[in-house]
Amino acid sequence: MMTADGRDPDRAFSSDGATRSDAEDVLLWPAAAYDRQVARLRDAVGHPIYLLEARFDTPLPSASASGRAYELLGVIDFPRPDPARRLFPHLLLLDDGRGLNLGRIMRVSIDRAYSPDAEQCLFVDEALMRLILPSQRRLSRGFIREASHMQLAELLGQPVKRRALGRVGERNSKR
Repeated sequence: MMTADGRDPDRAFSSDGATRSDAEDVLLWPAAAYDRQVARLRDAVGHPIYLLEARFDTPLPSASASGRAYELLGVIDFPRPDPARRLFPHLLLLDDGRGLNLGRIMRVSIDRAYSPDAEQCLFVDEALMRLILPSQRRLSRGFIREASHMQLAELLGQPVKRRALGRVGERNSKR
């Protein structure tokens, strides 16, 4: 479906009208379905949810799923969204006292922690899942070499050059 001015609403445009690359688009700001997903999360307040969280505190970004149900206490506006740091405009308040920004969450589901059906998923960040979860294209020789160098440097106590998530995904998709 196109807008009145002939643009595809699911593709992002820069201020001069040029399209950005898909990798750049998905890393910078929430997807087109973001508002719809936030509304579904607001409807789930007071119910148990399961999270698949993105971990950016390791040499390579990874996913973390505890399998534990958390009660969703609220969905609140985040006062300082920052697309470059994946801080989205909303965060979830959980019964364990945490507030998690939606930019750090890959999936929120109900009823099942692992392999939920599409209708059980309240929030899904497809772009983040494609970049972090293992897939055949990610296991190139270049990706394995870079991951090994980063892990070895960390093990030996040397400074680790942490790559931005987008650069890892972009670089490895070309190899």
